[in-house]
Amino acid sequence: MSDTPSKGYQVLARKYRPETFADLVGQQAMVRTLKNAFQADRVAQAFIMTGIRGTGKTTTARIIAKGMNCIGPDGTGGPTIEPCGECEHCRAIMEGRHVDVMEIDAASNTGVDNIRDAIIDSVSYAPSSARYKIYIIDEVHMLSTSAFNALLKTLEEPPAHVKFIFATTEIRKVPVTVLSRCQRFDLRRIDPEEMMEMLRRIAASEGAEITEEALALITRAAEGSARDATSLLDQAISHGGGETTAEEVRAMLGLADRGRVMDLFDLIVRGDAAGALTELSAQYADGADPMAVLRDLAEIAHWVSVVQITPEAAEDPTIGPDERERGRAMAAALPMRVLTRMWQMLLKALEEVAQAPNAMMAAEMAVIRMTHVAELPTPEDLVRRLQDAPPPAGPGGGGGRAAGAAPAPAPQARATPPQQGGGGGTGAGPSAVLAAQPENALAYYARFDQVVELIRANREVQLLIEVETCVQLVSYRPGRIEFQPTGDAPRDLAQRLGAALQRWTGARWAVSVVAEGGEPTIAATRDAERRALEEDAHAHPLVQAVFAAFPEARITGIRTAEEMQAQAQAEALPEVEEEWDPFEES
Repeated sequence: MSDTPSKGYQVLARKYRPETFADLVGQQAMVRTLKNAFQADRVAQAFIMTGIRGTGKTTTARIIAKGMNCIGPDGTGGPTIEPCGECEHCRAIMEGRHVDVMEIDAASNTGVDNIRDAIIDSVSYAPSSARYKIYIIDEVHMLSTSAFNALLKTLEEPPAHVKFIFATTEIRKVPVTVLSRCQRFDLRRIDPEEMMEMLRRIAASEGAEITEEALALITRAAEGSARDATSLLDQAISHGGGETTAEEVRAMLGLADRGRVMDLFDLIVRGDAAGALTELSAQYADGADPMAVLRDLAEIAHWVSVVQITPEAAEDPTIGPDERERGRAMAAALPMRVLTRMWQMLLKALEEVAQAPNAMMAAEMAVIRMTHVAELPTPEDLVRRLQDAPPPAGPGGGGGRAAGAAPAPAPQARATPPQQGGGGGTGAGPSAVLAAQPENALAYYARFDQVVELIRANREVQLLIEVETCVQLVSYRPGRIEFQPTGDAPRDLAQRLGAALQRWTGARWAVSVVAEGGEPTIAATRDAERRALEEDAHAHPLVQAVFAAFPEARITGIRTAEEMQAQAQAEALPEVEEEWDPFEES
């Protein structure tokens, strides 16, 4: 038996690590800049590579080191963008054993003493055998502040035989003083098309059979990282044991079938809680992770939203043709507010599942909540149902509308198009007020506060402020307003108020100014009520005790018992059977 140990298996991420700039995938801009620098003999004294994990930062640093120290197969070459890979320097650098190319892990050498021992004390000595002495510091952002400060002087004026190459995933943590002394390269995420081509090439070299759909799943899971993609491909080839299919990759990654996730998404937006729970349970039984399912649902909500805005986003090579067509159909059918609501609820659900003792239970509760919300009407449906509802029994009595509600137009006015205003013009939406026929419009504004709510509903902020602070009402009846202006009231307030009311209601309004007899303004009344509440609060024994203990304290807000009760009712989970009863036809 031979005593020579057999060569061990080398993982694909190391076996297919790029050895030249031509091998780098998806970094054409950086390669072009470096190529021009080498050709013009303008190689910087320090480089810094930044990007997400697995995009080739450390590999690029080694290739630069090889290019600067390569002597060619015959030993006579100079710095080159295409290192030979055969000379002693190229081989030693790629194997990490070159005496003049020092790789320092900043995560375990963070202090100033480490930098002094590894760099500062040795930087003045000439290289032993290579052309340049090169220091590669990985994850440089992990260095301490004192270590960075110790490095600054050497970094700014290094000896001619010294080059620095830094790599980091957290460029914002690197001091600006260091960045300003380096030539920066941002290594971008690898595009899906380039990633899939790279994986096809590696699979072919390994003699492995893997389907296109399986490659697409690996590409999506890698999120632009070449190292992650090759590691997942390595795992998938071992997992497949023959031709690797998408089902095997899904099982390996704990993913659900994308088509089934879209089925689940469709059941949720239709409000089919029973069907959605059944589909979720089936996916869970098939090995899908509940967290992964919710992530896929969030990804679909995002993707469909983007497709709705930019249809060309549907042409994603990592998504199959059937899913693309379904995505386009969803983008055409689902309102944007439904998609954004799903996105927000899924983000909340992911937090809950991560913290819950049982992930599946939390996922089921999230699905139930989303299907319940899917049954709620959109604001447009709400306005439409308000328009179709019968008019209130009495416009000014106690059984009329709640304060703050937009006036409902008369039934015969539903076919009348909305009146378009100026700066506060109205259109379709919850704040729109449709024009009623002139003979009926004024019946819905029996009180002046209803006129104020009409201004608020049409979002005329400036006019609303002026009416509340400058109008001292003398007399009011529908269609006629008399008021005494305050000293700072605009001169054209009456004219603008009358024109706006006529524009919104379709009826003529007479708005006149008188010299006296006006009541306090709405703002003054509101301030007086607040002052009265503050005086009552100050008189309370507990509040007096607080001010005695904390003399600098002040009252910033007061809520009455009625307001607190109303808030509690608004925040309470409504019962589905009763939530929308006012809109049911009798």
